[in-house]
Amino acid sequence: QVQLVESGGGLVQPGGSLRLSCRASGSNFILNTMVWFRDGPGSQRELVARISKGGSTDYADSVKGRFTISRDNAKNTVYLQMNEMRPEDTAIYYCNANVFINYSRNLWGQGTQVTVSS
Repeated sequence: QVQLVESGGGLVQPGGSLRLSCRASGSNFILNTMVWFRDGPGSQRELVARISKGGSTDYADSVKGRFTISRDNAKNTVYLQMNEMRPEDTAIYYCNANVFINYSRNLWGQGTQVTVSS
């Protein structure tokens, strides 16, 4: 069984930074594309950033130039470095991963709250 565990959320002032982590635990699996989504207050789930197994990335326009997604394949972990944060970045952030264990499936983390406020 593979699980995704997120960490790193919290309260930050506007203009500040946070780094989220999402680690996949388990055995005998292959991690493919990993994605960060967020659910903001009163808004639909938004794709924030995505990274392929080979390291190709893409971002939502709202976070380009401020957020950076990266991964450490040896640690089965994806990161989201968030800089120059704004109140509109307030949301629950979810990690999603495409995992291959006999067949391909998408897994979700439990979510981590990020609040940007003074």
